[in-house]
Amino acid sequence: MLIGDVARRSGVSARMLRHYDSLGLVRPTGRTGAGYREYSDEDIRRIFHIESLRSLGLSLREVGRALDDPGFTPSELVDDLIRQTRERIAAETDLLTRLRRIGAAEPAGWEDVLHIVALLQDLGAKSAGKRQRAALSSAGEVPVPVEALVEAVLSETDPNVAGALRWALARSGDDGLAPLAEGLGSPAAEVRERAVRSIAEIPGGKATALLRETLTNPDIVVRRYAALALGARGVADAVPTLIDMVVEGTNDADAADALSALASRPASADRIATMLVDRLAHGAVASSARPRLTQALADIPGTKASQALADLSHDEDRVVALTAAYVLGIRDAR
Repeated sequence: MLIGDVARRSGVSARMLRHYDSLGLVRPTGRTGAGYREYSDEDIRRIFHIESLRSLGLSLREVGRALDDPGFTPSELVDDLIRQTRERIAAETDLLTRLRRIGAAEPAGWEDVLHIVALLQDLGAKSAGKRQRAALSSAGEVPVPVEALVEAVLSETDPNVAGALRWALARSGDDGLAPLAEGLGSPAAEVRERAVRSIAEIPGGKATALLRETLTNPDIVVRRYAALALGARGVADAVPTLIDMVVEGTNDADAADALSALASRPASADRIATMLVDRLAHGAVASSARPRLTQALADIPGTKASQALADLSHDEDRVVALTAAYVLGIRDAR
Protein backbone atom coordinates (compact mmCIF):
# COMPACT_ATOMS: atom_id res chain seq x y z
CA MET A 1 0.00 0.00 0.00
CA LEU A 2 1.37 3.37 -1.04
CA ILE A 3 1.89 6.23 1.41
CA GLY A 4 -1.18 8.18 0.25
CA ASP A 5 -3.45 5.17 0.80
CA VAL A 6 -1.91 4.56 4.22
CA ALA A 7 -2.48 8.21 5.18
CA ARG A 8 -6.18 8.00 4.20
CA ARG A 9 -6.70 4.72 6.06
CA SER A 10 -4.78 5.57 9.24
CA GLY A 11 -5.56 9.29 9.53
CA VAL A 12 -1.82 9.98 9.84
CA SER A 13 -0.60 12.55 7.34
CA ALA A 14 1.91 11.60 4.68
CA ARG A 15 4.27 14.16 6.16
CA MET A 16 4.09 12.48 9.59
CA LEU A 17 4.59 9.05 8.01
CA ARG A 18 7.78 10.31 6.37
CA HIS A 19 8.84 11.68 9.79
CA TYR A 20 8.21 8.24 11.35
CA ASP A 21 10.37 6.75 8.60
CA SER A 22 13.21 9.20 9.26
CA LEU A 23 13.11 8.34 12.98
CA GLY A 24 13.07 4.63 12.29
CA LEU A 25 9.66 4.17 13.93
CA VAL A 26 7.95 2.77 10.83
CA ARG A 27 10.08 1.93 7.81
CA PRO A 28 8.10 0.65 4.84
CA THR A 29 9.10 -2.92 4.13
CA GLY A 30 9.06 -2.41 0.38
CA ARG A 31 9.47 -0.07 -2.57
CA THR A 32 7.68 0.01 -5.86
CA GLY A 33 9.54 -0.24 -9.12
CA ALA A 34 9.38 3.56 -9.29
CA GLY A 35 10.93 3.84 -5.81
CA TYR A 36 7.81 4.80 -3.87
CA ARG A 37 7.33 3.63 -0.27
CA GLU A 38 5.16 0.54 0.00
CA TYR A 39 3.66 -0.43 3.39
CA SER A 40 2.74 -3.96 4.40
CA ASP A 41 -0.16 -4.95 6.66
CA GLU A 42 2.34 -5.32 9.52
CA ASP A 43 3.63 -1.78 8.88
CA ILE A 44 0.08 -0.44 9.07
CA ARG A 45 -0.54 -2.32 12.33
CA ARG A 46 2.61 -0.69 13.77
CA ILE A 47 1.33 2.74 12.73
CA PHE A 48 -1.91 2.13 14.66
CA HIS A 49 0.14 0.97 17.68
CA ILE A 50 2.20 4.16 17.53
CA GLU A 51 -0.92 6.35 17.43
CA SER A 52 -2.45 4.44 20.37
CA LEU A 53 0.63 4.99 22.52
CA ARG A 54 0.88 8.65 21.49
CA SER A 55 -2.73 9.13 22.64
CA LEU A 56 -1.54 8.24 26.16
CA GLY A 57 0.94 11.12 26.10
CA LEU A 58 4.09 9.17 25.24
CA SER A 59 6.77 10.96 23.27
CA LEU A 60 7.93 9.42 19.98
CA ARG A 61 11.13 8.34 21.68
CA GLU A 62 9.14 6.57 24.42
CA VAL A 63 6.90 4.99 21.77
CA GLY A 64 9.97 3.58 20.03
CA ARG A 65 11.26 2.08 23.27
CA ALA A 66 7.87 0.60 24.09
CA LEU A 67 7.63 -1.14 20.71
CA ASP A 68 11.23 -2.22 20.19
CA ASP A 69 12.80 -2.84 23.62
CA PRO A 70 11.90 -6.39 24.84
CA GLY A 71 12.90 -5.47 28.39
CA PHE A 72 10.77 -2.35 28.52
CA THR A 73 8.21 -2.37 31.37
CA PRO A 74 5.31 0.09 31.13
CA SER A 75 4.42 0.43 34.83
CA GLU A 76 7.02 3.09 35.73
CA LEU A 77 6.34 5.11 32.60
CA VAL A 78 2.55 4.92 33.09
CA ASP A 79 2.94 6.10 36.71
CA ASP A 80 5.02 9.03 35.47
CA LEU A 81 2.40 9.86 32.84
CA ILE A 82 -0.31 9.82 35.53
CA ARG A 83 1.72 12.27 37.62
CA GLN A 84 2.33 14.57 34.65
CA THR A 85 -1.33 14.46 33.68
CA ARG A 86 -2.45 15.34 37.19
CA GLU A 87 -0.03 18.27 37.28
CA ARG A 88 -1.28 19.45 33.89
CA ILE A 89 -4.92 19.17 34.97
CA ALA A 90 -4.17 21.10 38.16
CA ALA A 91 -2.42 23.84 36.19
CA GLU A 92 -5.25 24.05 33.65
CA THR A 93 -7.86 24.11 36.43
CA ASP A 94 -5.99 26.93 38.15
CA LEU A 95 -5.87 28.85 34.88
CA LEU A 96 -9.59 28.29 34.28
CA THR A 97 -10.37 29.53 37.80
CA ARG A 98 -8.32 32.69 37.28
CA LEU A 99 -9.95 33.37 33.93
CA ARG A 100 -13.43 32.94 35.39
CA ARG A 101 -12.61 35.29 38.22
CA ILE A 102 -11.26 37.91 35.86
CA GLY A 103 -14.39 37.54 33.74
CA ALA A 104 -16.64 37.89 36.80
CA ALA A 105 -14.99 41.24 37.59
CA GLU A 106 -16.13 42.52 34.15
CA PRO A 107 -12.93 44.42 33.34
CA ALA A 108 -13.41 47.42 31.08
CA GLY A 109 -9.97 47.13 29.47
CA TRP A 110 -6.58 45.47 29.65
CA GLU A 111 -5.47 47.81 32.42
CA ASP A 112 -8.27 46.42 34.57
CA VAL A 113 -7.26 42.87 33.67
CA LEU A 114 -3.65 43.54 34.68
CA HIS A 115 -4.84 45.13 37.92
CA ILE A 116 -6.99 42.09 38.81
CA VAL A 117 -4.18 39.66 37.94
CA ALA A 118 -1.80 41.58 40.21
CA LEU A 119 -4.29 41.52 43.09
CA LEU A 120 -4.93 37.79 42.65
CA GLN A 121 -1.19 37.14 42.71
CA ASP A 122 -0.76 39.25 45.85
CA LEU A 123 -3.57 37.38 47.62
CA GLY A 124 -1.47 34.23 47.24
CA ALA A 125 1.85 35.89 48.12
CA LYS A 126 4.09 34.54 50.89
CA SER A 127 4.29 38.02 52.43
CA ALA A 128 1.45 38.71 54.88
CA GLY A 129 1.86 42.42 54.16
CA LYS A 130 1.21 41.89 50.46
CA ARG A 131 -1.84 39.75 51.18
CA GLN A 132 -3.23 42.37 53.54
CA ARG A 133 -2.68 45.21 51.06
CA ALA A 134 -4.39 43.18 48.35
CA ALA A 135 -7.40 42.61 50.63
CA LEU A 136 -7.64 46.30 51.56
CA SER A 137 -7.27 47.45 47.96
CA SER A 138 -10.03 45.09 46.78
CA ALA A 139 -12.58 47.79 47.49
CA GLY A 140 -11.19 49.92 44.66
CA GLU A 141 -12.71 50.66 41.28
CA VAL A 142 -11.76 47.18 40.05
CA PRO A 143 -12.55 44.87 42.99
CA VAL A 144 -11.09 41.44 43.59
CA PRO A 145 -13.59 38.73 42.57
CA VAL A 146 -15.56 37.53 45.62
CA GLU A 147 -14.66 33.86 45.09
CA ALA A 148 -10.98 34.77 45.32
CA LEU A 149 -11.60 36.62 48.59
CA VAL A 150 -13.49 33.64 50.01
CA GLU A 151 -10.75 31.22 49.00
CA ALA A 152 -8.18 33.51 50.58
CA VAL A 153 -10.05 34.04 53.87
CA LEU A 154 -10.74 30.32 54.30
CA SER A 155 -7.02 29.54 54.07
CA GLU A 156 -5.59 32.60 55.84
CA THR A 157 -3.69 31.98 59.10
CA ASP A 158 -2.46 35.51 59.82
CA PRO A 159 -5.07 37.28 62.04
CA ASN A 160 -4.42 40.74 60.57
CA VAL A 161 -4.75 39.54 57.00
CA ALA A 162 -7.83 37.52 57.91
CA GLY A 163 -9.42 40.63 59.41
CA ALA A 164 -8.75 42.60 56.24
CA LEU A 165 -10.20 39.83 54.10
CA ARG A 166 -13.37 39.65 56.24
CA TRP A 167 -13.71 43.41 55.91
CA ALA A 168 -13.41 43.16 52.14
CA LEU A 169 -15.99 40.36 52.03
CA ALA A 170 -18.39 42.36 54.21
CA ARG A 171 -18.19 45.20 51.66
CA SER A 172 -19.00 42.81 48.85
CA GLY A 173 -22.45 42.07 50.30
CA ASP A 174 -24.32 38.81 49.84
CA ASP A 175 -22.20 37.52 46.93
CA GLY A 176 -19.78 35.76 49.26
CA LEU A 177 -22.43 33.90 51.28
CA ALA A 178 -22.81 30.87 48.99
CA PRO A 179 -19.09 29.95 48.88
CA LEU A 180 -18.77 30.70 52.60
CA ALA A 181 -21.69 28.37 53.29
CA GLU A 182 -19.74 25.63 51.51
CA GLY A 183 -16.85 26.38 53.86
CA LEU A 184 -19.12 25.59 56.83
CA GLY A 185 -19.20 22.00 55.59
CA SER A 186 -15.43 21.66 55.22
CA PRO A 187 -13.81 18.62 56.89
CA ALA A 188 -11.21 21.00 58.39
CA ALA A 189 -12.32 22.61 61.67
CA GLU A 190 -10.21 25.73 61.11
CA VAL A 191 -11.86 26.33 57.73
CA ARG A 192 -15.34 26.03 59.28
CA GLU A 193 -14.39 28.57 61.93
CA ARG A 194 -13.04 31.03 59.35
CA ALA A 195 -16.23 30.64 57.33
CA VAL A 196 -18.61 31.42 60.20
CA ARG A 197 -16.51 34.36 61.37
CA SER A 198 -16.63 35.80 57.86
CA ILE A 199 -20.40 35.32 57.59
CA ALA A 200 -20.82 37.01 60.99
CA GLU A 201 -19.32 40.22 59.59
CA ILE A 202 -21.56 40.39 56.52
CA PRO A 203 -24.61 42.58 57.19
CA GLY A 204 -28.13 41.95 55.96
CA GLY A 205 -30.97 39.51 56.21
CA LYS A 206 -29.45 36.76 54.07
CA ALA A 207 -26.38 36.54 56.29
CA THR A 208 -28.63 36.48 59.37
CA ALA A 209 -30.70 33.65 57.86
CA LEU A 210 -27.54 31.67 57.16
CA LEU A 211 -26.31 32.21 60.72
CA ARG A 212 -29.68 30.96 62.00
CA GLU A 213 -29.21 27.76 60.00
CA THR A 214 -25.69 27.49 61.41
CA LEU A 215 -27.07 27.16 64.95
CA THR A 216 -27.68 23.49 64.09
CA ASN A 217 -24.20 22.90 62.67
CA PRO A 218 -22.52 19.76 64.09
CA ASP A 219 -19.44 21.82 65.00
CA ILE A 220 -19.96 23.38 68.43
CA VAL A 221 -17.36 26.09 67.75
CA VAL A 222 -19.27 27.15 64.65
CA ARG A 223 -22.54 27.21 66.61
CA ARG A 224 -20.99 29.44 69.26
CA TYR A 225 -19.70 32.00 66.76
CA ALA A 226 -23.11 32.02 65.07
CA ALA A 227 -24.89 32.54 68.38
CA LEU A 228 -22.69 35.49 69.34
CA ALA A 229 -23.28 37.12 65.96
CA LEU A 230 -27.02 36.51 66.13
CA GLY A 231 -27.18 37.88 69.66
CA ALA A 232 -25.65 41.12 68.41
CA ARG A 233 -28.31 41.18 65.67
CA GLY A 234 -31.15 40.74 68.15
CA VAL A 235 -32.10 37.20 67.10
CA ALA A 236 -33.65 35.34 70.05
CA ASP A 237 -32.95 31.92 68.50
CA ALA A 238 -29.40 32.29 69.81
CA VAL A 239 -30.41 32.35 73.50
CA PRO A 240 -30.11 28.58 74.27
CA THR A 241 -26.63 28.39 72.75
CA LEU A 242 -25.54 31.56 74.55
CA ILE A 243 -26.72 30.16 77.89
CA ASP A 244 -24.84 26.93 77.14
CA MET A 245 -21.72 29.03 76.61
CA VAL A 246 -22.18 30.66 80.03
CA VAL A 247 -22.60 27.23 81.61
CA GLU A 248 -19.54 25.83 79.86
CA GLY A 249 -17.41 28.88 80.57
CA THR A 250 -16.54 29.34 76.88
CA ASN A 251 -16.51 33.02 75.93
CA ASP A 252 -19.01 33.34 78.77
CA ALA A 253 -18.48 37.10 79.18
CA ASP A 254 -19.25 37.69 75.49
CA ALA A 255 -22.24 35.35 75.72
CA ALA A 256 -23.55 37.23 78.79
CA ASP A 257 -23.17 40.53 76.92
CA ALA A 258 -25.15 39.09 74.00
CA LEU A 259 -27.89 37.91 76.37
CA SER A 260 -28.03 41.38 77.89
CA ALA A 261 -28.43 42.93 74.44
CA LEU A 262 -31.22 40.48 73.61
CA ALA A 263 -32.99 41.32 76.90
CA SER A 264 -33.67 44.90 75.87
CA ARG A 265 -37.41 44.13 75.51
CA PRO A 266 -39.38 43.18 78.68
CA ALA A 267 -40.82 39.99 77.19
CA SER A 268 -37.39 38.85 76.07
CA ALA A 269 -35.85 39.80 79.43
CA ASP A 270 -38.32 37.65 81.36
CA ARG A 271 -37.83 34.71 79.00
CA ILE A 272 -34.04 34.87 79.31
CA ALA A 273 -34.22 35.28 83.08
CA THR A 274 -36.49 32.22 83.32
CA MET A 275 -34.09 30.13 81.22
CA LEU A 276 -31.11 31.20 83.35
CA VAL A 277 -32.97 30.34 86.56
CA ASP A 278 -33.98 26.96 85.12
CA ARG A 279 -30.35 26.16 84.39
CA LEU A 280 -29.36 27.23 87.90
CA ALA A 281 -31.94 24.86 89.34
CA HIS A 282 -30.85 21.99 87.12
CA GLY A 283 -29.06 19.35 89.14
CA ALA A 284 -26.72 18.45 86.28
CA VAL A 285 -25.12 21.90 86.16
CA ALA A 286 -21.63 21.94 87.65
CA SER A 287 -21.15 24.05 90.76
CA SER A 288 -18.53 26.11 88.92
CA ALA A 289 -21.16 27.19 86.38
CA ARG A 290 -23.68 28.52 88.92
CA PRO A 291 -21.76 31.76 89.74
CA ARG A 292 -21.45 32.48 86.02
CA LEU A 293 -25.19 32.01 85.51
CA THR A 294 -25.85 34.27 88.49
CA GLN A 295 -23.53 36.91 87.07
CA ALA A 296 -25.31 36.65 83.71
CA LEU A 297 -28.59 37.49 85.48
CA ALA A 298 -27.03 40.77 86.63
CA ASP A 299 -27.39 42.38 83.21
CA ILE A 300 -30.92 41.11 82.53
CA PRO A 301 -33.43 43.87 83.36
CA GLY A 302 -36.87 43.36 84.85
CA THR A 303 -38.56 42.07 87.96
CA LYS A 304 -38.14 38.43 86.97
CA ALA A 305 -34.35 38.71 87.10
CA SER A 306 -34.45 40.81 90.29
CA GLN A 307 -36.64 38.27 92.06
CA ALA A 308 -34.37 35.44 90.93
CA LEU A 309 -31.35 37.28 92.29
CA ALA A 310 -33.13 37.93 95.60
CA ASP A 311 -33.80 34.21 95.93
CA LEU A 312 -30.23 33.36 94.97
CA SER A 313 -28.85 35.69 97.65
CA HIS A 314 -29.94 32.98 100.12
CA ASP A 315 -28.52 30.11 98.09
CA GLU A 316 -26.67 27.31 99.87
CA ASP A 317 -23.69 27.94 97.61
CA ARG A 318 -21.86 30.79 99.31
CA VAL A 319 -20.25 32.05 96.10
CA VAL A 320 -23.63 32.18 94.38
CA ALA A 321 -25.26 33.89 97.37
CA LEU A 322 -22.55 36.53 97.63
CA THR A 323 -22.60 37.16 93.87
CA ALA A 324 -26.38 37.56 93.86
CA ALA A 325 -26.32 39.89 96.88
CA TYR A 326 -23.59 42.01 95.31
CA VAL A 327 -25.47 42.27 92.02
CA LEU A 328 -28.70 43.17 93.81
CA GLY A 329 -26.91 45.96 95.63
CA ILE A 330 -25.69 47.40 92.31
CA ARG A 331 -29.18 47.11 90.77
CA ASP A 332 -30.76 48.85 93.76
CA ALA A 333 -28.18 51.62 93.54
CA ARG A 334 -29.18 52.25 89.95
